[in-house]
Amino acid sequence: MVIVKIKIVNILLIIVSIIGSSYFIITRDRQLDLILKDASIVFTITLPYIIEKIFKIRINEEVKSIYILFIFMAHFLGVIVELYNMIYCYDKITHFLSGIVSALVAFIILIKTDKYEEKSILFNIIYILAITMLIASCWEVFEYVANIFFGGDAQRVALTGVNDTMQDMIVALLGAILTCIMYWYEVFANTKIIVKRFIDNII
Repeated sequence: MVIVKIKIVNILLIIVSIIGSSYFIITRDRQLDLILKDASIVFTITLPYIIEKIFKIRINEEVKSIYILFIFMAHFLGVIVELYNMIYCYDKITHFLSGIVSALVAFIILIKTDKYEEKSILFNIIYILAITMLIASCWEVFEYVANIFFGGDAQRVALTGVNDTMQDMIVALLGAILTCIMYWYEVFANTKIIVKRFIDNII
């Protein structure tokens, strides 16, 4: 029953995002770069389903919900609805959450590519932090390249220099560190609260 509810929420978030972006494309966007920016959510928010089809694998509904909720907050609400410009620190909140999401993605990679239980906790934590920073760095590179090809200043270099980029990466790292602390606590306390419960659903 819980999985069914999660699946329904995932579908609803996807529908709201696609309909909402279509509305803004029709009523607001006039330039090609804005249209592409808003239309791209069709790809980003359905990416887990695309990966399932291409690679013939099954992604847990709870994992999908984490990803879809983040894309809804970051891409739809942040970029398309423009909450980044309306709410102070909304950008930093989403980057902090991206650190948590990236850490969970790192767990998935670790579990699927190796036997993480045979590794030390320290190795797992370093691996998770490294993957998180890789993802954060790739995102900043993506924003930089997008600025070159489509114009704009997604990294707010004109206003902040390198401060915005560095702060985004730092808060993402803090999100991953928080996840690792929770993981460390759950291992040594022999309990399942968030991270180990998430791992059990992956294995």
